[in-house]
Amino acid sequence: MSKALLKTKEALVLHSGGQDSTTCLAWALKKFDKVYLISFDYGQRHKSEIRAAKTIARRLKLSHETLKLPILKELTKNALTDKSIKVKTSKKGGLPTTFVDGRNALFLTVAAIYAKQKGIPNLVTGVCQTDYSGYPDCRHEFIKSIQKTLTLAMEFPFKIHTPLMFLTKAQTIGLMVKLGGLELLKYTHTCYEGTKPACGKCPACRLRLKGFKEYGIDDLIYYR
Repeated sequence: MSKALLKTKEALVLHSGGQDSTTCLAWALKKFDKVYLISFDYGQRHKSEIRAAKTIARRLKLSHETLKLPILKELTKNALTDKSIKVKTSKKGGLPTTFVDGRNALFLTVAAIYAKQKGIPNLVTGVCQTDYSGYPDCRHEFIKSIQKTLTLAMEFPFKIHTPLMFLTKAQTIGLMVKLGGLELLKYTHTCYEGTKPACGKCPACRLRLKGFKEYGIDDLIYYR
């Protein structure tokens, strides 16, 4: 691709509709001239997050695409795509039942393919290795590796931005306050159970509530 078509001031945000990706969206809107959103329907039990992503995109009048990736549900067994498996963390140092093998690698690969067609080198994702559930594909090391792999695979200068990588959940809320986007969080969905109001008990809800408590303000969504 010629340099004339390389849109260095544009970005594609991987937007789940959750707290972290919405904070990354607010960050990207400050950093880039034009922002696109992409979400993934992979058969997750918490499809409310897709509706949240669409709502936020409409409110901000941003281009938003939802792509279906049913292969993850077909290939893996985990609590996010199989309701018969309970949502819980591991007690013996293993991965939680909510870990989906290859999810972030697949998401970033598909997002990169999509972005390249538009000449967009910047990908923004909300992965974080500080306050996370032990997912190996949320680590800085993984992001550096896949950025290099995607660049080599497509001969395109991808840059993967991870604004939250080294922040706690409380610090993430502080960033959203600084960005002036706190109000957007009331439209987000985090609960793994997919309920609305949120269950308040699953690992995702507990981590979100912990962040708001440590920052010293009330969450903007409702809980059971």
